[in-house]
Amino acid sequence: MKIIKLEVGNLGANCYIVYGKETLEGVVIDPGGNAQDIINIIQRENIKIAAIINTHGHADHIGDNDKIKEYTGAPILIHKDDASMLTSAQGNLSMYIGNNLICKAADRLLTDGEIIPVGGMKLQVIHTPGHTPGGICIKINEVVFSGDTLFEQSVGRSDFPGGSHQQLIKSIKEKLLILSDATQILPGHGAGTTIENERYNNPFIQ
Repeated sequence: MKIIKLEVGNLGANCYIVYGKETLEGVVIDPGGNAQDIINIIQRENIKIAAIINTHGHADHIGDNDKIKEYTGAPILIHKDDASMLTSAQGNLSMYIGNNLICKAADRLLTDGEIIPVGGMKLQVIHTPGHTPGGICIKINEVVFSGDTLFEQSVGRSDFPGGSHQQLIKSIKEKLLILSDATQILPGHGAGTTIENERYNNPFIQ
């Protein structure tokens, strides 16, 4: 498995291109902006993108869904509880920053525990509501793409519509902290971390 990280959009969201080294088949996680940069990497690495996955429906994570879909032909996947945010500037919060982003509807709605097979990898959907109702993490072996659920010594905001701090902390403790200490966390903003580091050093979940 190879992982390429890009910081995209005005809010510096992390977009990840993940693919099998042998199959060259992969996914784009959270193409929130900088579509041409993402496309350049797909071309350079000769990757066949099988899916575009949104960890949640906020504008900074979905902003260039349509451009990446147009180039790759890949379906857009999001948890069913955030699906309406793709087609609502109010729901994805873009209207509050003068953007009014409307994306195409999802091609497939995800559920907790679902396995998405791509390029010899098994992507496990972990539903972690709290930042948004349909926020998810994607686990591949001992790597978790945590969206805006868990950050290095921090957690996602819960003061947006549909957010709940209590639910967010419950999601982290019951869905993520049960994973091995060695599990890598690759978040939707900022630097990566590990479950061990967050278990012992994250002040929000002590």
